[in-house]
Amino acid sequence: MGETIFLAGATGAIGSRLVPLLVEAGFTVYGSTRKPERGESLRQAGATPVVVDVFDGDALKAALRQIKPGIVIHQLTDLPFGLDPAQMEEGRARNARIREVETKNLVDAAVAVGAQRMLSQSIAWSYQVGRGEITEETPLQESATAVRTLERLTLTIAGIAGTVLRYGLLYGPGTGCDAPNGPISLHVDDAARAALLAVQSSVIGVFNVVDDGGPVSNAKAKSIFGWQPRKHD
Repeated sequence: MGETIFLAGATGAIGSRLVPLLVEAGFTVYGSTRKPERGESLRQAGATPVVVDVFDGDALKAALRQIKPGIVIHQLTDLPFGLDPAQMEEGRARNARIREVETKNLVDAAVAVGAQRMLSQSIAWSYQVGRGEITEETPLQESATAVRTLERLTLTIAGIAGTVLRYGLLYGPGTGCDAPNGPISLHVDDAARAALLAVQSSVIGVFNVVDDGGPVSNAKAKSIFGWQPRKHD
């Protein structure tokens, strides 16, 4: 393919699994990290590290002007390892700021450099319950303000095709959870593979990416871009 991707959050739980998949598929990958010492792991995976704080909008634009990506992928989160309950309140506040501020900075930078596509990570456990089968059309909870902001910013960029993947609660390597941690779950490798397939198929819109058997339907992702959750030992 040869397309250039800027992957924000390239050393996170999903990003670190996604980088080698994108490289193997033929993309030129630039991965962001705030910590210079993490750059070597990105190089070993076949990506070019970009040390930048995505909260710094000017620095982010400057970095993307050098890279000129056609695709921007947003996999930034800041939740405590293993979703430690003692740290979740603070983690939710940090994550909300990421969804609102860093998403806007990524969108502004993508527009400034003429990117054609943007894909963002969202969540599949903020739906209103008690309405029967939960699909992408089910309303989100009123309290999910930051989630709405992230999705609106991603999906309404003039001239850029936007895609939102609503992931279940992650488990697997690098997540702090070895097994599903609730009914709306997702293995981290399935999350990464969904992002790859979504980029390869150029789909737009919102897609639930969750394990089978839970209350949230994943039928749309299966039908539109051929994603399937795999069995994991």
